[in-house]
Amino acid sequence: MNELKNKIKEVIISVLELEDITPEDIDDEAPLFGKGKGLGLDSIDALELGLAIKDNFGVSFTAVNEETRKHFASINALATYISANSEK
Repeated sequence: MNELKNKIKEVIISVLELEDITPEDIDDEAPLFGKGKGLGLDSIDALELGLAIKDNFGVSFTAVNEETRKHFASINALATYISANSEK
């Protein structure tokens, strides 16, 4: 699972062009969206990240709803969703 988490972090950094951030800088439990702690991503970032997740991991999200927001809550949440839903 750690390898998957690192790959997710690399995708986030690359797709969102987060300069001066390394995978080690991203806490697995930190919130990805919102102001304050974590990465502070916004709705535009969510769209880009959703497409990148589909392209890199073969996993897509059907609609933006409360359940989808839970999957994007943190690196751990994304890794769990991808692991459970990816084509192996």
